[in-house]
Amino acid sequence: MADAGLPALRQFSFTTRPYLAVDDITGEPIGLDDVDTRVGWLLDLISGAEARLLARLWRPATFDVLAAGVDRQGRKLPIQGHVAAARLGWTPHYPDDVYIPSRVTRVVTAQAMATLRTLTYRDTAITALSARFDPATGTLAPPTEPGDWVPLGFARGVVRQLTARACRTDGAVQARLRITDMQAPPKTSAMARLSAADRQLAHLTVTDAVMTLTVKLPTTVAPTGHAQWRRVRLTAAIPPHLHDRPITDWHLPTLVLDRKGLLWRCAATETVPAADLTSGTSAVGVDWCPSTLGAAATAAEGPEGLVSDYRGVTYDDRGLGTKLARLQAEGQMLHRKAARLTRLAATAPPEVRARLEAKIAVLDAHREAVGIKRGKINRELAFHFARQVTDYATSAGARVIAVEDLTTLETRGHGRVNNNRAAQSARRKATAALAHTAAGVGIVVVSVPARGSSAQCPGCDAPLARPGGYHTAWCPGCRVGGNRDHVAGVNLAKRALLGKNKATRRRGQMPAIRVAEHAPVRRSRDKTSPTPRRPRHRRVRRSLPTVTPRAGVTPNRYVPAPQASVWDTVKPAPPHGDAGSRDTRPSPTPPRKWQTV
Repeated sequence: MADAGLPALRQFSFTTRPYLAVDDITGEPIGLDDVDTRVGWLLDLISGAEARLLARLWRPATFDVLAAGVDRQGRKLPIQGHVAAARLGWTPHYPDDVYIPSRVTRVVTAQAMATLRTLTYRDTAITALSARFDPATGTLAPPTEPGDWVPLGFARGVVRQLTARACRTDGAVQARLRITDMQAPPKTSAMARLSAADRQLAHLTVTDAVMTLTVKLPTTVAPTGHAQWRRVRLTAAIPPHLHDRPITDWHLPTLVLDRKGLLWRCAATETVPAADLTSGTSAVGVDWCPSTLGAAATAAEGPEGLVSDYRGVTYDDRGLGTKLARLQAEGQMLHRKAARLTRLAATAPPEVRARLEAKIAVLDAHREAVGIKRGKINRELAFHFARQVTDYATSAGARVIAVEDLTTLETRGHGRVNNNRAAQSARRKATAALAHTAAGVGIVVVSVPARGSSAQCPGCDAPLARPGGYHTAWCPGCRVGGNRDHVAGVNLAKRALLGKNKATRRRGQMPAIRVAEHAPVRRSRDKTSPTPRRPRHRRVRRSLPTVTPRAGVTPNRYVPAPQASVWDTVKPAPPHGDAGSRDTRPSPTPPRKWQTV
């Protein structure tokens, strides 16, 4: 960990699009549509060569070499994917009479090696789980060695694969199953990671909030020589929110094509305040909730031990969670309908099959659009949540934010619909956004064990009672309680403070605390957590034009109420003479006495 007070370096990503393209040699402008076409030819060459290379290397010997991490001479494989592939002799093949520069080959091998190295862990896990799988019952035997443990969600996915294979093979058992026996080679996205190449293929310059990328692109769909690869200068604007950031280095982007054209996925390195996990005396615990995205509470180290006021804050998603649930239900409905039409088209006559396939294409397009909407909302939700939690930790003076370990967190016990909804929430994206946002202000995010955080008392570690239902918690011994999510946040903050000297760090991952230690958390009468800001949403109502009353007509004293809005928390002033308004509450009218004549 870097020393406190010194700047640290971190990388982040962003996207942008080019707005200008010129030929690097002649300086003549090139249309962006022509650039999209030429980039498409480049991506087709890269994706085709990558798919053929993965199909050729899809055998157990490949994963044995990657799992061992050494080459034929016993030397350790380099981290760079294209260097490791060249040492192992794994080179892509191209169609005849097609000229591909060697730097493009670097991009192909680097992307293929990244995919194979990611699947090596899955191959090892499948081998270990298949040895403990019983095809008759469809269950796994308990692990016998510590290295056989895998996350439960990952194990359930492998069990489904093993069960499906057992049904296809009539229960035949194979001693050692590999990933090549369970699935076909993966399909990869069409992209070009220019970071694997050097200046002969692409280089980037940044001046005055403008990025200029010079890259070699083919001039035909099947280039046959060096002359059919020409350099193009692409100019793109840097997003405004990066203009004042202390960025020290800009990295080559990844080129992709979407429905809008060419998109740059860029990365940069900036300086941020160094975060020290061991020096924090106050922490914020974030508990993932089934109803909303999360809740937060604080705990601090005092002269008498750990203290907390047991007051937390629950994240308000501004209705985005409801919108996500609606889009999820709509996507599932489209998937079921497309699957049903696919089954009908399999046995339908040719004329009917053609109409059904057209309907299936429309449903697939709608489902893809729903998925794009969900992705945008999830990103907005994640960064809005990260900003609120970071501001809450900054106000509390905390230097540590503890989140639940997602690999040990399972959603269960809330019904099929709620379990599915919570399982598809953007928790991992919110964790990444929280780590990114908190690092900008010198706060470190650490993952802690999730088991028992909302079921045990932070003071005595005894099981909590639920006097008011699921959302409440109470400890009769310590006489503390409140919202169960806030109590869980205190537990998570306590685990981060107690295990801050025992955190493990892996490359590319946030610090993790594996063991949950216990120490009593005393309830403090003093207010230790900040009061979160609650924005008051108010609809802007434009004044209505003045209407001249008609002569001789008495105006109606009672006017209809204005249309209600979910964003109105400040009630408008009632009209003059409205006897039924809350602000002008009349005196109670005494009951009329009946008189006899």
